[in-house]
Amino acid sequence: MSKTAARSAIRGRFLDIENTVAQACEIHDQARYVEDGLLICLNGKIEWFGTWQDGQAHLPPDVQVQHYPDQLIIPGFIDTHIHYPQTEMIGAYGEQLLEWLDTYTFPTELQFSDPAYAEKIAEFFVQELLKNGTTTALVFCTVHPQSVDALFQAAQKRQMRLIAGKVMMDRHAPENLCDTAESAYADSKQLIEKWHGKGRNLYAVTPRFAPTSTPEQLARAGQLKAEYPDVYVHTHLSENKNEIAWAKALFPEQKGYLDVYHHYGLTGSRSVFAHCVHLEDDEWQCMHDTDSAIAFCPTSNLFLGSGLFPLKKTWEAQVKVGLGTDIGAGTSFSQLQTIQEAYKVQQLQGDKLSAFEALYHTTLGGAKALDLADQLGNFNIGKEADFIVLDLQPTALQALRQSRAKGIEDAVFALMMMGDDRNVQAAYVYGECAYQRSKA
Repeated sequence: MSKTAARSAIRGRFLDIENTVAQACEIHDQARYVEDGLLICLNGKIEWFGTWQDGQAHLPPDVQVQHYPDQLIIPGFIDTHIHYPQTEMIGAYGEQLLEWLDTYTFPTELQFSDPAYAEKIAEFFVQELLKNGTTTALVFCTVHPQSVDALFQAAQKRQMRLIAGKVMMDRHAPENLCDTAESAYADSKQLIEKWHGKGRNLYAVTPRFAPTSTPEQLARAGQLKAEYPDVYVHTHLSENKNEIAWAKALFPEQKGYLDVYHHYGLTGSRSVFAHCVHLEDDEWQCMHDTDSAIAFCPTSNLFLGSGLFPLKKTWEAQVKVGLGTDIGAGTSFSQLQTIQEAYKVQQLQGDKLSAFEALYHTTLGGAKALDLADQLGNFNIGKEADFIVLDLQPTALQALRQSRAKGIEDAVFALMMMGDDRNVQAAYVYGECAYQRSKA
């Protein structure tokens, strides 16, 4: 019998966004709050969801119910952009993007040539995701194939749905961190065959960003995408103004930065571009036309001084977007802390970010950005049972604020503005408890 060949049942307060939406104003109508609900899981999927009163008729007599009467249960957070090899260099001082890569990132990533080291950091990374309530992530590895193996092995042990890939980088980086167009293609192809669609693992073709790949390598990346249409593409775009100028100078034959990726066949419904802080109008149109997605990474954008992402524009242009922590330029694994900074970024632009819109971007909207909304993101029957249990008052200050909450939306907004990993009491992956906060 496999690990998940059994039913489990969870009772408590549930909140999710029931359907994907086209405008932020529609989210409130899709917010589904069940004060006393029941979730029944079978073989890792949601078998039944509704009120406790209705659900008892669907509950087999031999299934023990795990009851969380005082907590809030929501779908697991989805992180649409994060670098696991940068875990140990989080919070590195004083540089903007290009200098930061040379000073901190590249020296750290060199260590992942050692499989034992990669395995140690992968284990830490996956546990840290769960501790913060993140159950699915789109992840950068390093140029080393063994970095991908280590991460997928760590995810597979926990039955987590992770998307990851080997970095492709054949110029403008230290020599012993560079591959070639041919080796990147061959290594990536082998990794796709080994991992993509095995268990819950999915593969992403991962050129670091256009300036660190030759035209020949980007063509090979596009070839991989054409040969394996259901794999992902994961890269960076328009994060920093100097980076944009550099990309344009390196590819003068293209109309702009995004057009470099588009030219090589790297846009599409499973293509996720991190940052996109400084997109031009025709690039917004291309993102929409190709059904490509953006990972909004506010803690990183603020930490590196990259700029303020125009989240409102994603609704206007009808471009998919999810939230990303972007460890290690990002400063926290917590999507709650990421939401806090996203809210401030919008405030600085004269816009708002409601509690339910933030919930959408970190759950169902993130699943849509990853082309997984049919499998993840809410409690609809048939979806994969990834969810988290949140303690709304783990500190005296949060308890005081929650005592004044005016309904569920206000309670969730307070949680998002004050919360962190201490709020995550448990994380369930594929219907089973994968993380439980210690009571100590």
